Amino acid sequence: MRKVILGRTNCEVSSISLGTWAFGGESMNGKMAVGWAGQNKKDSSDALTRAWELGINHWDTADVYGNGKSESIIGEMWPKIPRKDIFIATKLGWDKGPHKNWYNPNHMRKNLERSLVNLKTNCVDLLYLHHCNFGENDMYLNDAISTIKQFQIEGKTKYLGLSDWSSERVLKYIKICDPDVVQIYHNVMDNNYITSELKNYVDKNNLGVCFFSPIKHGLLTGKYKNPVKFNDGDHRSRVKEFQDVKILKKLRKNKTLLEERFKKKKNPVMQGLINSLFLDSDTGCVLLGQRNKKQVEMASLLGEKLAPDDAKWVKKLYKF
Repeated sequence: MRKVILGRTNCEVSSISLGTWAFGGESMNGKMAVGWAGQNKKDSSDALTRAWELGINHWDTADVYGNGKSESIIGEMWPKIPRKDIFIATKLGWDKGPHKNWYNPNHMRKNLERSLVNLKTNCVDLLYLHHCNFGENDMYLNDAISTIKQFQIEGKTKYLGLSDWSSERVLKYIKICDPDVVQIYHNVMDNNYITSELKNYVDKNNLGVCFFSPIKHGLLTGKYKNPVKFNDGDHRSRVKEFQDVKILKKLRKNKTLLEERFKKKKNPVMQGLINSLFLDSDTGCVLLGQRNKKQVEMASLLGEKLAPDDAKWVKKLYKF
C-alpha cells in the first residue's frame, strides 16, 4: 500500500484509508436515517484485522457512528493489533445531547472521554470538528475551537481537523480553526473541492486532506440498474441520485467505459474512480468504506496515482 505524508502532521498514512461509518450499522438521528443497513460485527472486526495485515493503517471513525459502536469495535482490536501501528481519527459535533447547540464544551468533553474509553486509548491521532455549523452568527465557534485545542493541550489528541460536506464552509472557517487536516466530500462527480479554491489553500499551507464519499456511497460504481429502496436507518435513502433513472443509466455506461480503459487492472472501475482523485493532492488520502475482508482486499489493490491523462479522462466522464 502506497503511503503519503499527511501534510504538516508529517505522519505517514496509507493512501487508501479505512472509513468505518458503516460499522455503526443502521442508525437514526431523530427521524433522519444516518447509518448503514446490513452490517455485522464479525465483518467489521475481520475488515480491521485484514486492513492491518495489508498496510491500511489510517482508520477513520466518529462518536456518532452507531452512537459509539464503530469506535468500540476498533477498541476491541488492540489485543491482536499494536495500537502504535494505527493512525486513528475520530470526530465530535453531531451529537447535541441535551443542549440546543452542536458544540457545547461540556458535552464535547463528555463525548471525547467516551470516545477514548470506546477506542481503549489515551490519545487519538487526529480529532475533527465534524461539521462547520457553529450556530447563528457563529456564536459557538470560539467555544468549539478553544475546547478542541484544549483537548490537544491535555494530550488527548495529537492533531486537529475540520470536516464538512461543503468545501465553501470549510474554506470560510479554515483560517480561524487552523486545522492540520481537512476532511471533505470529494469524488469524480462532485468537484467542489477544486472549484471552491479549497484545494489551493490546502496545497499552499501544506495541510493534510482526506476525501470522503469517493464513490458516492457506491452509486458511482454503476452497479445499480434500477432505483433502490434502502432500509430504515440507512442514510442512502436520502440520496436522490439513487432514484434518478437517467443518472443510473449514465453511470452504467461509464462503468463499461472504465472496464475497457483499465482492463489490464484488477477492478478497473475502482481503479478509475479512486486513483484519479490522487491527481488533486500530494498530501491526501482517500477514505474508502470497507465493510468486510473482501472489500479490504480490493481496497489494498488501489492507492496508486493514475497518469494525468487517464485521471482527466475519468473526470470528464462524470461531468453531467
